[in-house]
Formats: sequence, C-alpha cells, structure tokens
Amino acid sequence: MHRGACLCGAITFEVTGALPPPDACHCSQCRKQSGHFWASTDVPRAAVTIHGADKVTWFRSSEKVRRGFCSTCGSVLFWDPIHRDWMGIAMGAFDSPTHVRLAKHIFVASKGDYYELGDGVPQHER
Repeated sequence: MHRGACLCGAITFEVTGALPPPDACHCSQCRKQSGHFWASTDVPRAAVTIHGADKVTWFRSSEKVRRGFCSTCGSVLFWDPIHRDWMGIAMGAFDSPTHVRLAKHIFVASKGDYYELGDGVPQHER
C-alpha cells in the first residue's frame, strides 16, 4: 500500500499494489499547472482510494482530461483521462519510500528553455 497527501492534509490517498514506473511530462499544460514539469505514475482507478474527495477541485483542461487539486492548499495531485480506467497521481504527493524510478521524459519538444535533461532517462518528443 502506498499513501500520500496534499500539502495541508485535507486530501489523502492510498494506492494498493506496486506503483508503475513514473514518467515526467514536459508539455506546456503540465508545466503551467505544476510550475515545472509533471512527474506522475499511472495507476488503475480500482487501486486508488481518495479520502477528502470533497476537497478535490477538478479542472477540465481538455475534452479528454481533467486535473485535480486541493481546494484548500492548491496542491496538484491528479491527472485524470476521463474515459480511461487509470489515473495519474503526482509522485511528489506520495510518502516515501515509493520504490520506483523515473522511466521516461515525454513531450520534451515542449520543455522549458530554462533547464536541461541530463539524467540519462529516455526522452520522447511526444
């Protein structure tokens, strides 16, 4: 079982089972929402329990995706592709240890110009 929370603790969550290796998304939407790039793991919906769900505010960032954040402290927690059976959860919100390592960088063609990627993790244009 993996646990995590927003900054203020109004929202906590649990994920059963092992966490899949996370990816880091460098698209402009993820950068604008998170303030840098977005690192998350994609887990089956059935494996996720959210406590304090009434504090999650959902922002529909496209026809296919909504993003969830804490209405109290603003912590960005969830990336939710509406018609899929999984959701992305921010790696920074998990309590340690997670026992995973970053698997890939995605949308690197859109990455910010203020940083370089030099961690040796595979990079994908999209």
